Amino acid sequence: MLKQFLETGQITGTHGVRGEVRVHPWSDSPEFITKFKRLYLDDKGDNYIDVERARVHGNMVIMKIKGIGDIPSAERYRNRVLFISRKDAKISKDAVFVQDLIGCKVFDADDSAVCYGCISDVSQTGANDVWHIKGNDGTETLIPAIGDVVIEVDAENDRVVIRPLKGLFSDAD
Repeated sequence: MLKQFLETGQITGTHGVRGEVRVHPWSDSPEFITKFKRLYLDDKGDNYIDVERARVHGNMVIMKIKGIGDIPSAERYRNRVLFISRKDAKISKDAVFVQDLIGCKVFDADDSAVCYGCISDVSQTGANDVWHIKGNDGTETLIPAIGDVVIEVDAENDRVVIRPLKGLFSDAD
């Protein structure tokens, strides 16, 4: 089941003297988080902040929160995780959030009875993502998230179908 509110970054400290905060974004590019006018402080959407402005500074985002105008007020937000609402995110139809992949069961494209395990983590290597598949026996196998391997992603039903490269799984040889 897809989460409505997704982690998108963390406030790491203040910036300047007018109450701006530094945000470490947890997305493919820091620009992504600058598009949101409202960010949430919990995964239920009960608490939120409105963003007055945001800009990229290196690999960080400098953000001005509406109603915050000094360092002590901004300091209260240090280490807070920020969430976005899925409905506010404008992403391509085929794109999925990493958080949606975690926990998905991974099945073989040629034998749907074969379940390799669940996606436990995703590493970003630059060229392509690498999925960490935790098997039922506790072993971890890394697979490249490339078109030749990933056949279908159905995050709504926690299901992914792959055709693993030869030798990745002992029973896939």
